[in-house]
Amino acid sequence: MAGIKPKSSASRVDTKTINTRIWFYSLLLTLQYGAQPLISKRFTSREVIVTSSVLACELAKVFCALILMAKEGSFRKVFKEWTLIDSLTLSGLPAATYALQNSLLQISYKNLDSLTFSMLNQTKLFFTAFFTYILLRQKQSIQQIGALFLLIVAAVLLSIGEGSRNGSTSRDPDEILFYGIVPVLVASVLSGLASALCQRASQVKKRSSYLMTVEMSVVGSLCLLASTYKSPDGEAIRQHGLSYGWTPLTWIPVLFNAVGGILVGLVTSYAGGVRKGFVIVSALLVTALLQFLVDGIPPSMFCLLALPIVITSISIYQKYPYRIKKKEA
Repeated sequence: MAGIKPKSSASRVDTKTINTRIWFYSLLLTLQYGAQPLISKRFTSREVIVTSSVLACELAKVFCALILMAKEGSFRKVFKEWTLIDSLTLSGLPAATYALQNSLLQISYKNLDSLTFSMLNQTKLFFTAFFTYILLRQKQSIQQIGALFLLIVAAVLLSIGEGSRNGSTSRDPDEILFYGIVPVLVASVLSGLASALCQRASQVKKRSSYLMTVEMSVVGSLCLLASTYKSPDGEAIRQHGLSYGWTPLTWIPVLFNAVGGILVGLVTSYAGGVRKGFVIVSALLVTALLQFLVDGIPPSMFCLLALPIVITSISIYQKYPYRIKKKEA
């Protein structure tokens, strides 16, 4: 009996360490998400081609991930065990899913007013929880489901505060449905699926989050380059070059965004895709606070209403995890 205590103590220490990492990575990701819009706006000129900025960000992600892998001493081991089949199934599939999702979001964004788009885009939180259950059998407690609904309410309030500034345009109802509502809903489904696939690869298949960052960045870049064959950005790149409009300061948001990509992988690996949803919504509050501190733009009434809801939902989700019943155990 005496031999059980050290094991139990070590287990508690490991759990405490993991929880500390989850909170630390989640906090950093929240700050990164929240500050990214302001940093991008200040240091990226309008002349910069979006595709070139995204490609530079993916390159920076690969560079940062390789450095971190070398620093922790896993570089040789990871790439020694690397296979193309595992790469395509564990990282390539979610990367391609994310690429398709982004394309659908671009179609939808052009055909919906910002308020409707933002509100429908929040449904990805539900689909993330759904696919996490389907692929990982990760159940949510009643309290956590309630916390998820509270988070949706907060996200909707924040979307209203942001989107109400722009009036909706009158369009053909069929065009709004098939080129606006349907694409964003399909994109939300794909977002939830890709998030669950990433979580499965990192938690079940024990795929290195840094290696997944490298693989997904490569696949994502290839998909993006393929899309430039017939796109306005592709035409602009052929006319002016990839570095058109760039200055040394342009690398600040690129590197900042690359660090965020690394943090997304770590949060998904340690905490899962559902927790990432809480981080994203919390980051909207950080953005509102930074806009007030930096630009003097006060937060809207909807933002002030959403703040206690987000805090409450996070507290409930953390305090009441799903407990395995005796019969299930």
